[in-house]
Amino acid sequence: MIATASILDEIIANKRREVEERKQLYPTMLLERSLFFDTTPVSLSKYLKRTDMNGVIAEFKRKSPSKGDINPYADVAATTLGYMQAGASALSILTDTKYFGGKSADLETARKVNYCPILRKDFVVDEYQVIEAKSIGADAILLIAAVLSEEEISTLSKLAFSLGMEVLFEMHEIEELSKLRPEFIAGVNNRNLHDFSVSLERSEKFATVLPKDSIKVAESGISSAEDVIRLRNSGFSGFLVGEQFMKQFEPGKACAKFIGEINALRK
Repeated sequence: MIATASILDEIIANKRREVEERKQLYPTMLLERSLFFDTTPVSLSKYLKRTDMNGVIAEFKRKSPSKGDINPYADVAATTLGYMQAGASALSILTDTKYFGGKSADLETARKVNYCPILRKDFVVDEYQVIEAKSIGADAILLIAAVLSEEEISTLSKLAFSLGMEVLFEMHEIEELSKLRPEFIAGVNNRNLHDFSVSLERSEKFATVLPKDSIKVAESGISSAEDVIRLRNSGFSGFLVGEQFMKQFEPGKACAKFIGEINALRK
């Protein structure tokens, strides 16, 4: 999800400050009054296991630290509805503002026009953000192994599960495998945190050591239907694709073309 270790440190420090500010502006009690707070989340893991779908998690992302502006004026409702109509298994919505150009309202908008699972893509470091995720309509949250202790992972994931949400646990290095729990969806980010490089071999390497019964999601660097088939053959059932779609004038149509190519190869 991120570019370099130094940028990651900066993002996390900023996120902790941001969360403290949000706690003052929007207390937990207020979040729990949200229209979405008492709704039953849609299971991301079940959608990824569906044999009638392709496992693509289509991402809405306006910019990133590594690429700068990607599609700063994209309409979240039109784009995400286009993704779902294209046959995406799930949506990923960036809600970080400073570094990715997103906001919580983007996910709320996507929730209102889509029924498929929605992952809140952000840097979760505090229980407040888990409650916030539920209040804006998220079905799953992202926890990043590189920035959280085992105690934090336990606390944050237990709260997420108590609210009916699921956890996509993102790893970059094999050493982080010790933090993976059986109840997590196992995410592998193909981006090197130190030099920007992306390689699908990272996912393939992880596939040899991840629990066989885990639901596996590959993130970053997926640019073709052939990449999806390659990763599927390694045991992955989820494929998070963002920039490949968002850099196009009509991301939804780009997603439809991509999924069509996957389906053609799977026949």
